Amino acid sequence: MSRFVLALALTLPLACAGGLTACVDQAAGGGAGSREQIKVVGSSTVYPFTTIVAEQFLANTPQAKPPVIESTGTGAGMKLFCAGVGAGHPDIEDASRRMKRSEYDQCARHGVHGVLEIQIGIDGIAFAEARNGGKMRLTTADIYRALAFAPLGRRNRARTWRDVNPALPAIPIQVYGPPATSGTRDALAELILAQGCAAVEPGMTALRERDHAAFEARCLRVREDGAYIDAGENDNLIVQKLQSNPNAIGVFGYGYLEENARAVDGVAIDGVAPTYGTIASGAYPGARPLYLYVKKAHLNAIPGLRAFLATYARAWGRDGPLVKRGLIAAPAAVQARSAAIVARETPLDPAALD
Repeated sequence: MSRFVLALALTLPLACAGGLTACVDQAAGGGAGSREQIKVVGSSTVYPFTTIVAEQFLANTPQAKPPVIESTGTGAGMKLFCAGVGAGHPDIEDASRRMKRSEYDQCARHGVHGVLEIQIGIDGIAFAEARNGGKMRLTTADIYRALAFAPLGRRNRARTWRDVNPALPAIPIQVYGPPATSGTRDALAELILAQGCAAVEPGMTALRERDHAAFEARCLRVREDGAYIDAGENDNLIVQKLQSNPNAIGVFGYGYLEENARAVDGVAIDGVAPTYGTIASGAYPGARPLYLYVKKAHLNAIPGLRAFLATYARAWGRDGPLVKRGLIAAPAAVQARSAAIVARETPLDPAALD
């Protein structure tokens, strides 16, 4: 077994017994002993990459305590990350989408200032089916008509794939995917449903600029009547469900598709299959960046945090161990920018966020 550990909580040291103020002071740089372990929360998609880095970090730093890594989903992880500074709060947020401006503002309200945004690579929102499945080929418009709560402004009544496209088989729409707290779910909405909505209803692009709340309700809301099935944050469980139900389709990060290539096949979207090359080039509709968010205030307070980030920067290259696990390496310029953020500890400019 690897030496990194999964845990739901840390026992706070006596140094924080006096309350949050003591922890804040330590996280600001005055108390490197505030917590001996790095704590990470967030995306189930980024989770396996962070665990690999944790193993390498421990191999190179044998005196270090095993990092605590939790797969909470991006949205839930952001809430934990932004709740404050100090030993009781995470150091790193794994994210399968970019931080929202509202989340950054929530961080600031709780005293979390100076957040590093580090893109670790690229991923794809992969649609997959069992090897003995229906050999589906979908479009973003098909997926929008099948999964949106109210396509064309009417409550979704489609029950089979043929209901949304006569060229598709008359099998039930059953899509296993992540919960609403997941960055993968957010990316499904923003990358796939939004494109499909615009293809079906051209006026939606203008609506997005004019009234984003109305656009979200019309294009991004996922139906809740059982056609889309919340399978939780365990993407391996989705793979198992596909094997037991060959008529179903699953949604997860490309890394899980590659890891389970003997059990599931990728489903082409708009004629493009999810592969390393199509995601890296941007040809695949579901390509997305993956991130780490790091509290600058914790870099002096948490032993090994800088070394952990340096280990990450050495691992995300084209020939690195993370690509072997399913990460799509970012372009060289993006890798260089991310490495510079790690080296210079450059905080994110919130003006860049939506």
